Amino acid sequence: MNYYTADLHFGQKSLLATGKWRERPFKTLDEMHETMIKRWNKKVTNNDHVYILGDIGSRGFRNMHPELLAMLKGNKHLIIGNHDDLSDLRVRQQFVEICDRKKVCDNVDGKSYNLFLTHEPYMMWAGQHKGVIMLYAHLHNTVEEHLFQKYLAEFNKDKKPNYEAKETECVAYNVGMCLWNYEPVSMKEILSRKPGYTCDTCSHIR
Repeated sequence: MNYYTADLHFGQKSLLATGKWRERPFKTLDEMHETMIKRWNKKVTNNDHVYILGDIGSRGFRNMHPELLAMLKGNKHLIIGNHDDLSDLRVRQQFVEICDRKKVCDNVDGKSYNLFLTHEPYMMWAGQHKGVIMLYAHLHNTVEEHLFQKYLAEFNKDKKPNYEAKETECVAYNVGMCLWNYEPVSMKEILSRKPGYTCDTCSHIR
């Protein structure tokens, strides 16, 4: 089974309920870390593959928390985010691969889906009209996230797909943890929601 997630931000106090951004419902880092690790390991097995679309910790190699990464089950793939620092060998050793972007194929109920994985979202990406779904992160549950999904909706409305040419609408999903109950999600779970979903428990917009 493949899972997808992003924006763990281990050690970043500013995201706590008591922090600058008040994005997350946790009062302490220990509470946040414990909740995220528990939910991750309840769902993921060591045979599964988890694609982390960036931002493991807060900025700087001292804030990547390899000791927390080591507690997470599964074969971990890292798509590098702007907060990620790979200077520490202990961090790099936690991943089966590390890359800037990646294309993968996943299967849901016998149907194959081509995916483009990236930390920061793109306005245009290869295969966007041929069914390639972009999974991204970085925007959290912010004004920028809402504006990006609004742009996609308007783009699809204005540029109607040419169905004779087997074109599809452009579809992209934010897999950031704060939008998915602080746990990795499968492609089946992702497809069950409309793009642009807003989490009721973390609705702060900065």
